[in-house]
Amino acid sequence: MPCSDIFTTYQFLFVPACSVLNHLNSSPFTQSPKDPSSFLSPMNHSTHISLLPALLLLLPLLSSSHPATTTCYTSVFSFGDSLADTGNLLRYLGKKNIDVGRLPYGETYFRRPTGRFCDGRLVVDFIAQAMGLPLLPPYLARRSGHGFRQGANFAVAGATAIENGFFMEKGLHVPWSNNSLGIQIEWFRQLLPSLCSSDSDCNVMFQNSLFLVGEIGGNDYNYPFLQARALDEVISYVPPVMDAISSAITALIELGARTLVVPGNFPIGCNSAYLTVFHSNRSEDYDAFGCIKWLNKFSRYHNNQLRVVLKRIRQRNPHATVIYADYYSAAMSMFRSPQLSGFRSSPLPACCGGGGPYNFNSFLQCGNPGSNVCADPSSYVTWDGMHMTEAAYRKIATGLLEGPNAVPPILNTCPRTKQKTSRPHYVLLDDDILDG
Repeated sequence: MPCSDIFTTYQFLFVPACSVLNHLNSSPFTQSPKDPSSFLSPMNHSTHISLLPALLLLLPLLSSSHPATTTCYTSVFSFGDSLADTGNLLRYLGKKNIDVGRLPYGETYFRRPTGRFCDGRLVVDFIAQAMGLPLLPPYLARRSGHGFRQGANFAVAGATAIENGFFMEKGLHVPWSNNSLGIQIEWFRQLLPSLCSSDSDCNVMFQNSLFLVGEIGGNDYNYPFLQARALDEVISYVPPVMDAISSAITALIELGARTLVVPGNFPIGCNSAYLTVFHSNRSEDYDAFGCIKWLNKFSRYHNNQLRVVLKRIRQRNPHATVIYADYYSAAMSMFRSPQLSGFRSSPLPACCGGGGPYNFNSFLQCGNPGSNVCADPSSYVTWDGMHMTEAAYRKIATGLLEGPNAVPPILNTCPRTKQKTSRPHYVLLDDDILDG
């Protein structure tokens, strides 16, 4: 695709990327805003159905020898962007106004679109089910009578860590209203009085709740990258992103949160959309797995900075358990050895899209008339060019629940039991779970 023809979107954003490509030829990674040497130094990748009969459906979940509902967290609260959104943006915009409101989104598990940017469940869904909990209802469904005592999802597709005003001042377009991480934390504050009625009641609830803070920050970089901003400008956004994430985690801990999982960013250099937009004829721009090296290096930089922030938060709050979720390594294991993970040998093309080498076309995206969808999403890592398949998210969730992509593994932090290695357990699902 000629540079002059390249336009892309993060589901709703169309901008030229040519000047970014031109900038790369003259401005490689040179420095970070705070510590130039930390960005240039070598980085270790590891740091970072017909309709389902609801009352008969059995899913393998992870638990100890006792039922999951009696051995682990009794509620889960999630914050973030489209990687965790279970329907907030869909409720905000309406099904007719967004691709994710149409099939094939949701086709694998729900058999209908639910607002998830996936063919089925997300990481947060698998974590909730591993706890024996219903799938988290989106916060914006509160007018529909959903109860939130067992958890709520505040994540909104397109959300940023930094407030929208930051981007507006820089002339960047951020779609929809301000649903940034700080706004999501405020939503939780507003919901809290309905979750617990006294200090002791709230203390018990917080001790038995798991908080997922992210993934968040990806859009803070997607918007400038895909609006043709220079690499060094995007690098300069990392410190304020870290500040926003740190502030959100600290606010939750001050409210009473005791166990928080904070994911890093995925390797965007293996992302079908980025591979299309930043296509290069230079073989040295790609690693052995076909991913763009400089983009993955940027992702690792974000993740390394996040790990530093989390270390500081742990030091200030020894009573809280703050877990770094290594999304980068979990994803790279699938891109490096897809067949060992149960995927097709070519893991980079998207299952659903508008054609091209990576099946991503910014003018013909998944969910639009004329787009194509693969026959077996479970054999694909990438779903629509920007998001992963249910099968990939299942792998990632397992790595967080059991390790090695979370230290300690989530299941080892359960407040009621410090569990040893768990074995599969089957839980009968009900209509509430299917309706998530």
